[in-house]
Amino acid sequence: MTRNIPLLGLALLFAAPATAVAQTQAQPAQAGASQQSTAAEQQGAPPIVVRTPVVIVPVTVKDNHRQLVGDLTADDFRILADNVEQKIVTFSAEAVPLSAVILLDNDLDQRVSPRVQKSLAAISAGFGPNDEVAFIAYDASPQTVSDFSHNNDALFTTLTRFEIGSHDLMVYADPAFPPSGPPPGWVPPGGVRSYTAPKFKTTVALNDAIFAAAQMLRTRGRDRRKIIFLVTDENDSGNNAHGFDETLRSLLISDISLYSISVAHSVPVGKKLVQRGALNLQKYAADTGGDTYRGGSQIDLERLYSEVTEQARNEYTLTFSPQEATKGQDYHPIEVRVKRPDLNVETREGYYESAIAPGR
Repeated sequence: MTRNIPLLGLALLFAAPATAVAQTQAQPAQAGASQQSTAAEQQGAPPIVVRTPVVIVPVTVKDNHRQLVGDLTADDFRILADNVEQKIVTFSAEAVPLSAVILLDNDLDQRVSPRVQKSLAAISAGFGPNDEVAFIAYDASPQTVSDFSHNNDALFTTLTRFEIGSHDLMVYADPAFPPSGPPPGWVPPGGVRSYTAPKFKTTVALNDAIFAAAQMLRTRGRDRRKIIFLVTDENDSGNNAHGFDETLRSLLISDISLYSISVAHSVPVGKKLVQRGALNLQKYAADTGGDTYRGGSQIDLERLYSEVTEQARNEYTLTFSPQEATKGQDYHPIEVRVKRPDLNVETREGYYESAIAPGR
C-alpha cells in the first residue's frame, strides 16, 4: 500500500532502501578457552545487511497551461517499467531540498550576453538555506567557479561579480576573401564559382560541461533532488570528449535532472550547422525528467530562473523496487501515468540496473 512519508523518512529510505538484519548466535565455548568465548558471545558476529534496490522517480505534473498540479495523491499514479506495472513503494508530495549545479555558457552570442549578464544575480533568489549550489562556467572546457555551498549571500556575490565572455556573430570559412565576400563580378578560373558561404563557428563543448556537472552531483545524497541549472545559447562545437549516450547515462545513474534555459538569438547564416546542442538539450531534459525553457528579455530570464527551482523543488517523489525486469539488459524504460485526464507528465525515461544494484 502506498503512503505519504515525511522528508526525514525519505532521507532514511534513500540512504538504505530496505534492510534486514540477522545476527548469528555464538556457540558455547570449549572448556580450554572460556574467557575468549565469553567475550565473543558478548560482542556477537557482524550483522548481515541485505539491501533492496529502489528506483527514485521525481515526477512533474502540469496542466495544459503549463501550470504545476500539486493536489495529486499516490492513487493517481501508475508506474510501468519494461511495460510491467510496478508497485509504488513510497510517495511524497513534499518540497525537497536541492543539490544544484549552475552551468553557464561562458561564450555567449554577443547580442544576448549583456542581458544575461544583468540577470545572473537573480539566479540566487531561487535557492534557499537548505539548498546547496555549485557554479561551473564552460566554453571549450568546464571550469569550477565555486563548489557546493549553502551560503546564498556568497552565491549572490559570485554571480554578481562573474563576467560572461562572448563571441562575434560569424567567422568566414574561406580565407581567400574578406568578410564582405569575393569582389563583384569575380569568377574563378574555369568559370565555376566555388566561394564558400559564411559560417558560424563555436568552440563550446556542451556535452563535456554537462558531464562535468553530473560528476560533481554524483556523490550528493539521494535524499536531495539533484539538478543541473543550465543557461546556454544552445551551441555545441561537437568537439567533446564525452558523447551524448555517455553523458545521458551519467545523469540517469545519479538521479540528476537537467533544466535548460535557452538565451539563443535568431539564427544567423550557417549557425544551424553547429547548433547541434539544441536537439540534445531537449533529449537530456526529456530523458531525465527536467525541462526546457526559452527566455528573451532580462525580465523573462529572471522569471524563468525562479520557475526552474520552484518546479524542481516541488515535484512528486515516487519510488519502486523493480519487479519482473527484463533479464540481460542494464537499461530499463519507465513510464509514469496519471489517472486524471488532460495532464502532462514529465519524469525520467528509464533507469540503469547497475546503478541501483545492492552495494552501491
